Amino acid sequence: MAAPEDFLRFPLKTWERVLSKVNKAVVFMDDRSAEALHWSGGAAALLEAGAGNVKRFSRLEACSVNEPKAVFVVSSLLKGRTVDIMKDIVALSHFQYCVVFTAVPHSVHLLANNVAADLEGSPVFEQFEEKLCEWMGNMSYTAEVSHVPALFAAVSQQLVVTPAFAHLFPLLAPDLEAINSRRPEKKRFGSLVDIDLHALPSELQIEVKSLVSSLNSMFEATGTREESFAVGPMSRIIAGELANHPQAKTRRKTAPNKASIIFLDRTLDLTGAVGHHGDNLVEKILTMLRPLPGHVTDVQVDMLALTSLKQTKHSQNAVAPGCLSQTHSSAARSLWEAMLTSKQKEGVMEVRRHLVEAASKEKLPIKMSMGRVTPEQLCSYMQLFRSSWGAIERHSGALQLGLATAQTLRHPCLPRWDACLAFERLLLQALAHCDFPAVLRQLLPVMKPRGAEDRPASECGPDELVLLLVYLYSLADEAQPAEEEEEEQEEEVEKLERELIGALTLLILRETALSPLLQKLTGCADPEELSTERAHSAMEEMFATLRGLSHSRDHLRQLRSVYAAGDGVHQATYRPLLKQVLEEVFHPERRECPDIEHMSGGLTDLLKTGFSMFMKVNRPHPSDHPLLVLFLVGGVTPSELRLIKEMAATHRPGAQVLVFSTRLLRPTDIPELLFHTQRLQPDIGV
Repeated sequence: MAAPEDFLRFPLKTWERVLSKVNKAVVFMDDRSAEALHWSGGAAALLEAGAGNVKRFSRLEACSVNEPKAVFVVSSLLKGRTVDIMKDIVALSHFQYCVVFTAVPHSVHLLANNVAADLEGSPVFEQFEEKLCEWMGNMSYTAEVSHVPALFAAVSQQLVVTPAFAHLFPLLAPDLEAINSRRPEKKRFGSLVDIDLHALPSELQIEVKSLVSSLNSMFEATGTREESFAVGPMSRIIAGELANHPQAKTRRKTAPNKASIIFLDRTLDLTGAVGHHGDNLVEKILTMLRPLPGHVTDVQVDMLALTSLKQTKHSQNAVAPGCLSQTHSSAARSLWEAMLTSKQKEGVMEVRRHLVEAASKEKLPIKMSMGRVTPEQLCSYMQLFRSSWGAIERHSGALQLGLATAQTLRHPCLPRWDACLAFERLLLQALAHCDFPAVLRQLLPVMKPRGAEDRPASECGPDELVLLLVYLYSLADEAQPAEEEEEEQEEEVEKLERELIGALTLLILRETALSPLLQKLTGCADPEELSTERAHSAMEEMFATLRGLSHSRDHLRQLRSVYAAGDGVHQATYRPLLKQVLEEVFHPERRECPDIEHMSGGLTDLLKTGFSMFMKVNRPHPSDHPLLVLFLVGGVTPSELRLIKEMAATHRPGAQVLVFSTRLLRPTDIPELLFHTQRLQPDIGV
């Protein structure tokens, strides 16, 4: 039987091949590869394996005469910009030995070069080895090119993410329009469900095939035969591609272990992704603290408090930031697991317990206090370590997680979390009694055009208002139908949307600094660059995408609602789609849910479908195997990780559930993914 531990060890195993080649080499890594390694030992693993230096994969980097060996680790195709950067680095250096590891398999390189046939050997890699020798200036020098699926990062004992696919997101209504615009009128798709892999742009096809190939490598390494299931259009494409993968077909004939994998589209439930109802410490840490440069999942932790430097704006960059990934300390890993899958109160108390234990081990003069844990109390514990560098080094992991907690709990923007939560609850109750225009109208008074400097800490800014809009539109189909004609209601919605677009435009123009989200929405880095027309156009495009969200579950037959309207006794509540899926999976009667589509059957499944018309046929069910893998395409939140853990413990004690996802989400990630103007042109180095 395949165990979760086998899958969690796989990322470390993939890096062993890289580590075997880095001795006395300068290692160049792109951001996504660096992030995957970050959760598997980090740069320290490379240096311990003998690497002379580690550098960013950038054309601004080069090496001196006494650095003859280079190892490149890239997550993209050996094509386009990736090749240009590598050529510049090699040309400016004095290498005699180059090793290149790409996370994209050779078969996908053939596809990217429009080669349909399955050729013997690895001709694309062999040709690239010759190019490397040419760039080094001597065909007698050594060049090696190979594929290593170093795309996975084990963030916790429950979660594996794929940083290279962090921007892979399920298809939306505007994507359907874009795809149809390139097709003859008679061959256009009626809905997102009808789209197949070959209808996608070539860049997105390559990304899907790369992901599927990496998953196949993981299943091969763990000796697993998977039964694939899908919920949602994009998940159908990925699961179908995995089912038809040539190497997967061979593997499934002999693999000794069995597991079920369910692919689930994030767009089917955005309410849980942008909502602030999750009582989770890590969710707030990810939202409040700035991302670690070049990373999608981790954040920067200010370590200045552990030094004697004065807190000034100039000393901010004097000390390298800490982070959440703690791979070298078992105590810190244990603390991280507790923070990630516990309620906030439990997580904060666990942080205090670890800090107290660390201080006691170091015989530091700690003063115990009971009751509520405050950020000031946590800071006072960590101040004790400031004079002892040995103690800081020994307990670095717990101190970084403790500082992350304290900095989040005292963050000036934290009150907005509660303000958003209160507004979301009001909208949730309003949906039970009002039509959608009436609920939408409640947002207008909140969009007061005032600058960021005049805004109270607890008042929602543009970022929070965008999140509220996504929250509301993802629930729009749950609103009570209006008494008047549907056409009149649509006209009312269009009128309100024009007012909201105008109000949001004014609000954004009054901002003295643009947040990362506003920068991505408008395409402007500075308020001075932002014109009224550009801001207004960005808001119009945003609402065009929002309108399609209310129809994201239209194709589902059973799991169409994520909302319980309540009655005179109970309030209206949000019902996570993930919870509903798990209830179906863990149901003791093995109920067949029409929305959880089995994808691995092929011809056998079609035969069973035919026989089921006149006889009883047992179809594969996600609960058939002891290991269940959930792959959330588009991201998973820390609150959902806790939900999965609790559901498994309650409904099926002893069940082994592992979560795969493209990323660990913070609420503001969703608008960035939703409204990204080049979603169908992912950045994969083409």
